[in-house]
Amino acid sequence: MRPLLGLVILSFITTPSLVLAQEQSLKVVYPRANSQTSAKKIFFIGTAPSGGEVLINGKPVTRSKSGHFAPSFPLQVGENVFTVRYQNQELLLKVTRVSTQPEVPQGLAFAKDSLTPAVDIAKLPGEAICFGAIAPANGNVSVKLGNQTVSLLPQPQQAQLPANSAALTGQNQPSSESSASKYQGCTTVFGVNPLLVYGNNIVSGAVVQNDSKNVDLGKPEFQLTVGGKTITQPGTGKITILSPAQLEVVEVTADSGVARTGPNTNYSRLTPLPKGTRTAVTGREGEWLRLDYGAWINTKETRTLPGAIPPNTIIRSVGYRKLPGVTEMVFPLQVPVPVSVQQNDQTFTLTLYNTTAQTDIIRLDDNALISRLDWQQLPPATAGGQGGVQYTFHLKKPQQWGYKLRYDGTSLILALRDSPFNSSASKRETTGLFKRQKPLSGLKILLDPGHGGKESGASGPTGYLEKDVNLVVSKLVREELVRRGAKVVMTRENDTEVSLPDRVARIDQEEPAIAISIHYNSLPDEGDAENTKGVGTFWYHPQAHSLAVFMHNYIVSKLGRPSYGVFWDNLALTRPASAPSVLLELGFMSNPNEFEWVTNPQEQKKLARVIADGIVEWFRSVR
Repeated sequence: MRPLLGLVILSFITTPSLVLAQEQSLKVVYPRANSQTSAKKIFFIGTAPSGGEVLINGKPVTRSKSGHFAPSFPLQVGENVFTVRYQNQELLLKVTRVSTQPEVPQGLAFAKDSLTPAVDIAKLPGEAICFGAIAPANGNVSVKLGNQTVSLLPQPQQAQLPANSAALTGQNQPSSESSASKYQGCTTVFGVNPLLVYGNNIVSGAVVQNDSKNVDLGKPEFQLTVGGKTITQPGTGKITILSPAQLEVVEVTADSGVARTGPNTNYSRLTPLPKGTRTAVTGREGEWLRLDYGAWINTKETRTLPGAIPPNTIIRSVGYRKLPGVTEMVFPLQVPVPVSVQQNDQTFTLTLYNTTAQTDIIRLDDNALISRLDWQQLPPATAGGQGGVQYTFHLKKPQQWGYKLRYDGTSLILALRDSPFNSSASKRETTGLFKRQKPLSGLKILLDPGHGGKESGASGPTGYLEKDVNLVVSKLVREELVRRGAKVVMTRENDTEVSLPDRVARIDQEEPAIAISIHYNSLPDEGDAENTKGVGTFWYHPQAHSLAVFMHNYIVSKLGRPSYGVFWDNLALTRPASAPSVLLELGFMSNPNEFEWVTNPQEQKKLARVIADGIVEWFRSVR
């Protein structure tokens, strides 16, 4: 999964008589040349002929039968130099550990890039506006905004959260962080006019005047006093107070606008917004917009609708139409509004925000997929500023097979995919299904060999690349699935680069019964590459959970492989909602011993048979 490339050599010292044939040489493929990391330790992946010892900084390292190694070593902040030696070959490797702690300035100065907000922000009247700075511990820090002066006070110690990737190494515990030099403070602007700013820490009961326009308060001015000396420094982000009567309205221009819980890509994803969705903007942070139902979206995925008022709609009837392989529900609206989806066992819940129900009639015929549809009006406090309507579909079977959301004009179309066993083609082609030698007849399965082309993925100790083993195993799996009657679609057939959006688009276009992405694993620097191995399985939508757990347990038990675990993970190839989609990490390229199993042709064939058998058994369990 994680790319591990490059021979790291600062100097290569040998005797003149040494034969430098690649197959007989000491090789280190990770870390990269002159690498940097913030991790407290790092592992080295490499190989050498199996006879003799490999020494790193004079200490022998454990190796596999074929001579592969992946030991971990602690890192000090700054430059770390390692000597890797095999017989009379020697590699000098440099790894620089960078500190994640902000550097506290000495003397009369703010730490570089520490003043926040660092980008332009916009808030509604009455919302907290918070400022931050890093400065010497004995300083006095304040901010001037308009006619207000806001004191910034030293903050108590706060835990530092690990990266999301820490869940992959089992080291996801918070660590303590000294914050004595972090200064923070907040204020609130309740109302504005062209000349005055009323903050709750200065004026109470202020009368809002001339609030029909946004007010630009400019950039805050930070002040630091140390030892009787004072400096001032302007912030980099200006502050605007939005007029509730003149909120900007935007329309989503991306096919699936990425909605998030906060204003950058570190925040979690929410249900994508269909193209054409309209919503008012209630806040800004840099290039991110806060939408009226609470989510954030990047400005690049929207366009402004000049003069438009904040969208609200009523809904009356709900339509129903049965099409081949899919049930479509039609929600006629006055304007396309934001939506969200929640899947549970045997329920599918759709929420339409900024919507008020006038619904008295809904048509839903007897259906192989849906047993009943219920709805309720949600109050504004639980569904954005204007309330919403929630529709809950009760399903006849727990396994869901995918869905799509789109706007057709101002009507929202929800397409719920039928079971692949209900299609006429499947019924026609699967006489005796699961009884004879073609148990997957009538079923389309998409296989995605991970990486390809310039995207090489992880690397094993010999330099053998993940992209190559992904393709080899995917083709073997295809052979086994075809032998069992399946129609198999591959996202790539050779060593070509296929972008993640193109892979996802292929799943949406093909609408397979299931989609499986084939990968092999590696670890973040903090991981223990020498001892971490096993099969890992990743899913995102609840409709893929059953497939992920079943396939994981089946492969582990049938092959006697270690279990790395089952993970809910926000990956591009687990996010497609149009089919149950899972990603298999079938072993660790970075583990010296497991790498030998990964690259064994006989074991690869055995693995492919087990994967195909597992798919057959899963379809049997959910039919």
